[in-house]
Amino acid sequence: MSELARWQGRYAVAEYIFGEEPNAFLAAQKHLLPKSGKALAVADGEARNGVWLAQQGLDVHSIDFSSNAQDKARALAERKGVSIHLENVDVHAFPYPENTYDVVVEIFTQFSTPNERAAKWAGMLRTLKPGGLMLIEGYTPKQLEFKTGGPKELDRLYTRDMLEKAFGSLARYEIKEYEAYMTEGAGHAGMGAVIDLVGWK
Repeated sequence: MSELARWQGRYAVAEYIFGEEPNAFLAAQKHLLPKSGKALAVADGEARNGVWLAQQGLDVHSIDFSSNAQDKARALAERKGVSIHLENVDVHAFPYPENTYDVVVEIFTQFSTPNERAAKWAGMLRTLKPGGLMLIEGYTPKQLEFKTGGPKELDRLYTRDMLEKAFGSLARYEIKEYEAYMTEGAGHAGMGAVIDLVGWK
């Protein structure tokens, strides 16, 4: 089964599989967000994160390859009273235009192969404006012990070394690894081993 078919199937259910509230790490960075500007939400799925960013006053571009997810994203945005630009595109084929976004957000998008991930991260770095904010959260290899969400393939999980190699050219950044109890719908429920990056270009 292709990744697209797998995710189309996951998103075909009525409920929001990761809930309707923003990711906890993302919400905790509210104080770092600009008051206005353009935000790119990468592989935003049902857009719980993109919708929340729009609620903070940002002009949000939400990209995902699942039309089923984006149908639900459209409904969520309408219900929350915000407007976001939804684009149905594979994040590995998106052009990531240079110096375009004030904020780039990637939350738990760990379906990329290593080569796809390298190209995607290079694109995310390229499309962030100088001075812009990069926010990333993913599971670490220890997540395989918890089995509460995320990929089962080791090479799709994030490590500090991996993030430092990809984003070391940022003007400054912080990386944190920790365990946290996840309550993000049925998709992320229970203890999780996560890694976060907060950086500025």
